[in-house]
Amino acid sequence: MIEKVGDLLPIGTVVMLKNGTKKLMVFGIIQSVQENPDQEYDYIGVPYPEGNMGQDYQYLFNHADVDQVFFRGFEDVDRQEFIYNLVEFYKKRNQ
Repeated sequence: MIEKVGDLLPIGTVVMLKNGTKKLMVFGIIQSVQENPDQEYDYIGVPYPEGNMGQDYQYLFNHADVDQVFFRGFEDVDRQEFIYNLVEFYKKRNQ
């Protein structure tokens, strides 16, 4: 899990994972799976440029797994507010 929530990459970011062979595009942050809801991942991504081809092609990964960022996704005031609220949530949760 990423140390600082404020460092999370934005939606739409295209990355290559360490030892990866295919670029992934981030389409979600702070994710968990139903089978293990206590385990959180920083991101969920889909193959780039294909996009979402179904659940079998969605990959959970952490910030530490990213080897290279090819494109950084869109950021605006809405995202800044979302990240601020997320940081506050984790501060309260970790008290």
